[in-house]
Formats: sequence, C-alpha cells, structure tokens
Amino acid sequence: MIQTILTVDDSRTMRDMLRLALVGAGFRVVEAVDGLDGLAVLAGERPDVIITDINMPNLDGFGFIEAVRDDADNRGTPILVLTTESDPDKKARARDAGATGWIVKPFNPEKLVQAIRRVAA
Repeated sequence: MIQTILTVDDSRTMRDMLRLALVGAGFRVVEAVDGLDGLAVLAGERPDVIITDINMPNLDGFGFIEAVRDDADNRGTPILVLTTESDPDKKARARDAGATGWIVKPFNPEKLVQAIRRVAA
C-alpha cells in the first residue's frame, strides 16, 4: 500500500522539492500552504506522516502541531519538522507540542526518506 505524506510549507519551491523527492521514493504527496490549510487538508486525508515547516503565515508550525495533536483522529500521526531553524529552544518547543522529529533545511532527500520510513513503521 502506498503511504501518503502531507507536506505543509508556505514556500512553493520547498513543496515542489519535497514532492519530487517523495514521489520519486514511491510516496503519495498531498500539500498545504500553511498550518490552517494543513488542518483543512486533514479534514479529508489520513496521511501516514506529516512534514511541516515552522515559520508560516496564518498558523505557524507550532500551532499546527498542537492542533493536530488535539485531534483524536491524527493524534498518533508522526510529524517531522523541516525548517531552517536550528535553535534548541525551538526544537524543544516543537517536541513539547508533539513533533516526532526535526530536520534542518536544506534537506538531503535520501535522509528524509529514511526518516519518514523510520517514523512510519
């Protein structure tokens, strides 16, 4: 069965790079442009893994992660943060909100796929 990945990032370029890497690795990809859009997508999708940025308009990654964790249907879905941020306090805040892992941009496609397979297992 093909696994579905939800990518949440306000950068079209980043969404395109993620789609290219993930579709090439055999995943189905659905996209959202910010946290609010991500929550709307989750109303009709059950992704196996969520990848989210932190710095986004309308609803940032922290708020998005908290909202996903508050939803019983998605509480257990792994969430990987993919961001330019490397601040330990922000990593701790994301972990406290419910993030499963943290990857700093720019990302290595092979390592990203390995991380997804590890958390989706």
